[in-house]
Amino acid sequence: MNPSLLNITPELAASVASKTAAVQARLADIAADWSPATFANSLGAEDMVLTDLIVKSGLPLEIFSLDTGRLPLETYDLMATVNRKYGLKLKIYFPQAEEVEGYVRHYGINAFYESVTLRKACCHARKVEPLKRALAGKRAWITGLRAQQAATRTDLPFREFDEGNGLEKFNPLADWTEKEVWTYIKQNDVPYNALHDKFYPSIGCAPCTRAIAMGEDVRAGRWWWE
Repeated sequence: MNPSLLNITPELAASVASKTAAVQARLADIAADWSPATFANSLGAEDMVLTDLIVKSGLPLEIFSLDTGRLPLETYDLMATVNRKYGLKLKIYFPQAEEVEGYVRHYGINAFYESVTLRKACCHARKVEPLKRALAGKRAWITGLRAQQAATRTDLPFREFDEGNGLEKFNPLADWTEKEVWTYIKQNDVPYNALHDKFYPSIGCAPCTRAIAMGEDVRAGRWWWE
């Protein structure tokens, strides 16, 4: 969605105000009851809403990002903007060099295009392993996931137990719509990734992300060759 084209109706504004208050309460409860808790900020639109709310509320919640080593330039630009606007230096986790080096030497620099197995192996080295380190020692983590983002997320709860990582997982924006996310961003002058203006609803690594066409699923731009 291009935020410049968004029409903020009174009903939409009222819905965002109500849901914002609810998210603020959820975040405060997480900070109070689940310390140490951390927020995984992938720098998408939803994550920028949560970043704005956490910083403005002064909540003791760590905010981290994963630098896979293949992010788009626009994502790095947003990291710098976050620092300037909020005085927030994101805690960045990088892949283990030996894992990435081993993958590239064995399979090739762009091997993830060759099979789902090799794509998942690349994701494991660049994202899964760093995420496990980021979550180590935490009681809970927070994401910007929304139920509307994909058919597989329609029943996304506000809270769930993450079996894979062994801790509580909170999705404070689970019931938000795309329009509500962009309304908050527009109303609060929240910075966002410039790729969103080029029809990138979901942004990951540069080689694995493309813009989508009108009518395509919002996740169609991720791992599009599969």
